[in-house]
Amino acid sequence: MSMEKNYDIIRSPAITEKATLLSEANQVVFNVALGASKPEIKKAVEELFSVKVKAVNTIVRKGKTKRFRGIRGQQSDVKKAIVTLEDGQSIDVTASL
Repeated sequence: MSMEKNYDIIRSPAITEKATLLSEANQVVFNVALGASKPEIKKAVEELFSVKVKAVNTIVRKGKTKRFRGIRGQQSDVKKAIVTLEDGQSIDVTASL
């Protein structure tokens, strides 16, 4: 897979309180493309960060309806991947991609 394709699959790291807690269990959370499959995510993470991935779990959060000054808007759906790394492997998500 080309590097551009990998960057299209892995959009950004998700820096949240829950993601920080998961990092203690050797897991990293990424925002990924909606059409990305688990094998594609695994391959992209392994190629981009030079680590060995143990498992990939995905979550799709449906977009919410929000109101701002009386105008209704729709947030986009977001797909997240929780990537479990092999023992001894780590990714520094504070560094830029």
